[in-house]
Amino acid sequence: MTYDEAVHYLLTLGRELASPSHARAAKFDLRNITVLAERLGSPHRAYPCVHIAGTNGKGSTAAMLESVLRMAGLRTGLYTSPHLERINERIRLDGEEIPDGDFAEAFTRLHALIEALLAAGPDAGGLAAHPTYFECLTAMAFDCFARSAVDFAVFEVGMGGRLDATNIVTPEVAVITQIDFDHENYLGHSIEQIAAEKAGIIKPGGWVVSAAERPEARAVIARRAAEMDARLVEVDAAYRLEQMRSPAGPEAWEAPGGAGCYRAFAAAAHSAKRIELAPPLPGRFQVRNALAALAAARLLAERGFPVDDVSIARGIAAVRWPGRLERLRDRPAVFLDGTHNPAGARELLAFWEENFPGRRIHLVYGAMRDKAVDEITGLLFPRAASVIVTQPRQPRAISASVLAAMTRHLAANLEVALEPEEALERALELAAPDDAVFATGSLYLVGDLRRWWSARPAGHSAAERAHPTAR
Repeated sequence: MTYDEAVHYLLTLGRELASPSHARAAKFDLRNITVLAERLGSPHRAYPCVHIAGTNGKGSTAAMLESVLRMAGLRTGLYTSPHLERINERIRLDGEEIPDGDFAEAFTRLHALIEALLAAGPDAGGLAAHPTYFECLTAMAFDCFARSAVDFAVFEVGMGGRLDATNIVTPEVAVITQIDFDHENYLGHSIEQIAAEKAGIIKPGGWVVSAAERPEARAVIARRAAEMDARLVEVDAAYRLEQMRSPAGPEAWEAPGGAGCYRAFAAAAHSAKRIELAPPLPGRFQVRNALAALAAARLLAERGFPVDDVSIARGIAAVRWPGRLERLRDRPAVFLDGTHNPAGARELLAFWEENFPGRRIHLVYGAMRDKAVDEITGLLFPRAASVIVTQPRQPRAISASVLAAMTRHLAANLEVALEPEEALERALELAAPDDAVFATGSLYLVGDLRRWWSARPAGHSAAERAHPTAR
C-alpha cells in the first residue's frame, strides 16, 4: 500500500468506537495483539523497554525518559498516543517520527499478515475479527523497532493498562504516573478500579515506579506489586524536591523555557547528592513527571544500562512534547493544551492562577463525547472572560451547538464557532495584548490548531493586524 492508502485504511478502523453504542459493545483483550506479535516473530522481545501507564503525565514522562536514553547514547524507539497532526508521530526512532515510506511498508506487511490470519480463523491459530486501529499501530511499532535494531524502547499505554494492547511487553521498569478519573466507562467508576487497571502492567518480579498521589491509588498499586513480588519505588518516599522555582512576571516570557517552567533539585531520600530537574514544559506538574522519569532512569542504571545523572539532567532539559501548555506567541499570550479530563483542568486552573493572576483569559474549547465535559467546563468556564466553543474534526467530537447548550450557563460570555480556526481567530479578536488565550480540551483540537497555526502567514489574523507589535 501507499502511505495515503495505509493511513486511510487505519482511520476506517478508528471509526469503530465513534458511536457510544459501539464503544459499549467493544471487547478488549490481548488475544489479537498476542497472535499478531507471535506471527511477526515476537519483535517486542527483541529489545529492552519501559512501559508507562497513568491518567495524566504518561506521555510527558515517556518523552522525558526517551530523551534521557537518547542522551545516554542509546538508539531509541518511542510509542505514544494519540497523535496531534500526523499518525507517524506515534512511532518514533531516535526522537524522529518514522518516514512515510517506512510507515507504509510496516502497514503493508501487517495487512498481509492480518488477511492470512483472518482466512485461517481462530481454530487454526488465526484471528476471529480484524484487529483494532490501536492494535494495528502497536504491532507496527513492535515490528518497526525490531527492524531498526533499537537499543531500547519506551511504550506509553493507550488506555488503562491491564488489557491495553501494549501489555504483552515485559519491561525492565514499569512506570505509573498520576491516577484520576478518565475513561470511566471502560476502566471503572472509582479510583480503586481505575488504579487496578493501570497497575495491570506490573509483571511478576518486575521493577515499578509509582508517581500516584491519591492514597487509594497508592494502596492498590502497592497491593498489586506485593502480589507480583515486584520491587516498588514510590517517588514521594524515594526522593525529595528542593528549591522549586519558576520564572515570574512579564520578564518570564523572555526567560529560557518561558513562563511557568519549573526548575527543582531532586535527591534520593537518604542522599545529599542532588540533580537538577529543568523540564522545558510549563506547569508545576511537569516536575513530578520529570521525577518519575528520573526514578525510572536510575533503576535502569541499576540494571546495567549506561544511564548517569548527567544524561538524565540533559535529557529532561532537552525534551520536546508539543500540545501540552504549548506557548505559540506573546501579547496576547496564546497557549494550546490538551486538557481532556478533570485532573488536567485543575492543573490548568493552577497554571492560570500562578501565571496570569488578575488577567483576562479567553478560552477556546472543544471535546469528545466520552469525556467528563460537565466537570471540566464547570472548572474552567467561570474563570474565563470569554469562551468560544467549537468542535474538533473527529467523529467522536461533541458538536459545538450541543456543547453550547450544555454549558452556556457557566460562562459570562459564550460564543459558538463551528471551525476550530474560526474559534481561535475570534478569541484573538477579543483579546487585548495583556490577555491570554488558551485553546484546550481534546488533543485532536490541539492538533487541528497546531496544523493551522504553522501554515498561516504572519499578520494573517485580525488581531495581529490590530496589534502589529504582537509576536
